[in-house]
Amino acid sequence: MKYDLVGIDGNAFSVMGYTAKALRREGLEDKIDEMYERAQSGDYNNLLCVCMEYIDMANEKANARGE
Repeated sequence: MKYDLVGIDGNAFSVMGYTAKALRREGLEDKIDEMYERAQSGDYNNLLCVCMEYIDMANEKANARGE
């Protein structure tokens, strides 16, 4: 697993920023706005769940390339 939310700053903006950076690095820029919109549509627990979905997506892309 290349990307993981464990150990990063728990601030909501930090979590979303880390997730956006992971998506960008994996060529999934088209998912960033969607992630921000979904993550901000609920409470902090929702934000974490949404960001984990997108982190998983970034990891799948990285794994497909063999990283």
